[in-house]
Amino acid sequence: MSEYSIETLKAAYNSCKNILRKNFDARVCPEALVSHYCSAIDHLIQRAWQQIVQPPASGLALIAVGGYGRGELMPASDIDLMILLEEEVESEYAAVISKFLTTLWDIGLEVGHSVRTVEDCVEQGKDDITVATNLLESRLLTGDASLYEQMKHATGPDQMWNGRDFFQAKLEEQDRRHNKFGDTAYNLEPNIKENPGGLRDIQMIGWVAKRHYDCETLEGLLVYGFLTEQEYLTLVDGQRFLWRIRVALHLLTKRREDRLLFDYQRTLAKMLGYSTDEDNAKMDVEAFMQDYYRWVVELNRLNEMLLALFKEQILYGDEAPEPTPINRRFQSRKGFIEVAYPTVFEHYPFAMLEIFLLLAQNDQLQGVRASTIRLIRQHHHLINEDFRNDLRCRSLFMELVRQPKGVTHELRRMNRYGVLAAYIPVFARIVGQMQYDLFHAYTVDEHTLFVVRNIRRFTVTAYAHELPFCHELMSSIPKQELLILAGLFHDIAKGRGGDHSELGAKDALEFCLHHGMSEYDANLVSWLVKCHLLMSSTAQRRDISDPAVIHDFASQVQERNRLSYLYLLTVADMRGTNPELWNSWKASLLMELYHSTARALRRGLENPLDQADIIEATRSAAMNALLGDGFSQADIDALWASIPEDYFVRLSENEITWQSMSILNHAGKQEPLVMIKPSEERGATEIFIYAPINEGLFERITALLAQQNLTVVDARILTTHDQHALDTYSVLDADGEVVLDGFRIQALLKSLQEGLNNLDKIKTEVARPAPRQFQHFHIPTLVDFTHDENSQRTIVELVTEDRPGLLCEVGKIFTQCGVRMENARISTYGSRAEDVFYVTDSQQNLLEDPAILQCLRERLKFALE
Repeated sequence: MSEYSIETLKAAYNSCKNILRKNFDARVCPEALVSHYCSAIDHLIQRAWQQIVQPPASGLALIAVGGYGRGELMPASDIDLMILLEEEVESEYAAVISKFLTTLWDIGLEVGHSVRTVEDCVEQGKDDITVATNLLESRLLTGDASLYEQMKHATGPDQMWNGRDFFQAKLEEQDRRHNKFGDTAYNLEPNIKENPGGLRDIQMIGWVAKRHYDCETLEGLLVYGFLTEQEYLTLVDGQRFLWRIRVALHLLTKRREDRLLFDYQRTLAKMLGYSTDEDNAKMDVEAFMQDYYRWVVELNRLNEMLLALFKEQILYGDEAPEPTPINRRFQSRKGFIEVAYPTVFEHYPFAMLEIFLLLAQNDQLQGVRASTIRLIRQHHHLINEDFRNDLRCRSLFMELVRQPKGVTHELRRMNRYGVLAAYIPVFARIVGQMQYDLFHAYTVDEHTLFVVRNIRRFTVTAYAHELPFCHELMSSIPKQELLILAGLFHDIAKGRGGDHSELGAKDALEFCLHHGMSEYDANLVSWLVKCHLLMSSTAQRRDISDPAVIHDFASQVQERNRLSYLYLLTVADMRGTNPELWNSWKASLLMELYHSTARALRRGLENPLDQADIIEATRSAAMNALLGDGFSQADIDALWASIPEDYFVRLSENEITWQSMSILNHAGKQEPLVMIKPSEERGATEIFIYAPINEGLFERITALLAQQNLTVVDARILTTHDQHALDTYSVLDADGEVVLDGFRIQALLKSLQEGLNNLDKIKTEVARPAPRQFQHFHIPTLVDFTHDENSQRTIVELVTEDRPGLLCEVGKIFTQCGVRMENARISTYGSRAEDVFYVTDSQQNLLEDPAILQCLRERLKFALE
């Protein structure tokens, strides 16, 4: 290897990479980047082959396959090679072929290879569609051209995997791939190659074009009429966009990486020209990802339509059944709706909405024929102000949302075909819009349609077991379409700046009045949009055991009808934001708030329930239960005499009963009392601790619970008059579920008992790291104080980055600043913790001393930042 030593080849390879990087930084178009890099690698490999293998004139060929065969070589992609040979030369060249491959690896090339005869290619290609696809995309690098042509002929569609079988197999392969990614292009950390709408979807069209139509490029499909000029340009532009991202991703990670992880998104936005300074980094990454989502959604739509066309031609081309008329504008053929004639949408533009109504009304219709999908796409321009003002269009849309079934499917289909965004222009602004956090799992448009789906799901008997109360309540509301419209508009103003609830409420009111709804109905939809966060915020951040909180919420709701609509919208919204964050605890909070508010509304807002009445009613019910279990009046009175009245407001009669029972049974024992009870009522596992007061008890207990991988969602901290802690912690496991396993409960009980007996030995550090994604979302620590005069407690609202052991850290600071905590509401939104603590000073009064408030603010910020 005189002229082409390993060092020389390595230097040449590094030069190729350096040129690629310079060209990328110079904004050279992706096609040229990929093409020039592939040609350079071709040259490098060909030279190495000639120098090392010194091949014979015939019987041996070096072939590029797969993505490299297509000429789509990314900076860190595998270089897929096939060495094709005749059997008689296999043993003779085995050693030099091995040396050739080793040399390529030594200089840094990521080589994937196979050594095959023509017979091997046939045998393996017949058995494996992936091998057949790789061979389909092969190209000769150097060597025996006649041997290569022999292989191409032997593996051609007339020999194996004819166009029909190939298409069917690749269609099934794509379905499996899409299923793996949840059949959605909207993933927080998408795979730009494999996700729906990714590069594989474009390649899928190319594979079919090559195998069935013998088109070497997508452009060849224009000749067959299977691709319009605009569709071709969309595919090319989309591929160019994804190629540029993929090149940047490989350059950034210096490896074959196709996942747009949070670790890379900000840097990629800057590399691709979206970012100009650090202050705008977050806004720019959202703009980058919105462009990404909009492209992959469009490519996914195009893939769906073109494959439907291929399916009609390739799988059903021999079948030409007579169409069945539906009306003057539409007919069905083999279960798919199509236009009755090609100019339907030109003559009757309103038919672009009518088709979705017909699909919702006819179970036998399986979908839309590809040719009709194409016509819809081509006639988007007709959906203008005249179209939106047309009474027929407005009536068709309202009729659709009033349908007893099919509404979600058709709204989703309208979104896929671009009709929904065209008909509701404000909806177009949220298509593909992401929010750069771990709380919102979907783009705004996808989330919106999930909310509508959840609302519709409440009506379906088959899903009644999921949320029985929602199913029951849904049947009682007078007009379900109002809830659907509220769901459709609740986030429609996201990303505009300002309060999206206020802005969306105006959009909703205008839309509803424009569509002929009464003022009452339109105002109800608008109010629901404006207040769609009110119930979840109240349930998760306020002390809903406080009668004043319930009265304040009821005053905003005003009437039972509104309450029912708002409850259903809130549940649908919370479950549609991130499926991993909905749990039984949140469900129980909303249910408790609903029923407490319903009682307040029945009683009348002018007649709020007095706290003394609540205490008396709760004490009486718990007393009767305890007496019924054989406890004496005197023992109960003696116990309750040491318990503050607040206890009978903040806990339910069932909780008071079992906790009092536990304390009475524990009488005379020296060790602390620990009880653990999974509670369906609370939607969490309750841990009750009755023990002598000890400074730092809260931070030690919360540290111990964090070490057990449990999440505290609620803490009610009380002190008896005889200086005992009367603490109740509501916890969930790592999956957000109630802890039910008996063995785990016993192990937790033992750990807590040992810890309470040796408080000083409990380690307050939690070694468990936060999830990987959290590090990419810096949440500034915000501390806010308000005073609750009714309960004589100061409310500390804390927003910060979530992490294991957070409550322990907060508890330490409370102790250091001389603050007593009485209640905690813990809410986590992805990496963002929004916790509310109800605290007093050492004398159980409001925190009015500025020095204490300053101590709290400074220490919390210092510790948590």
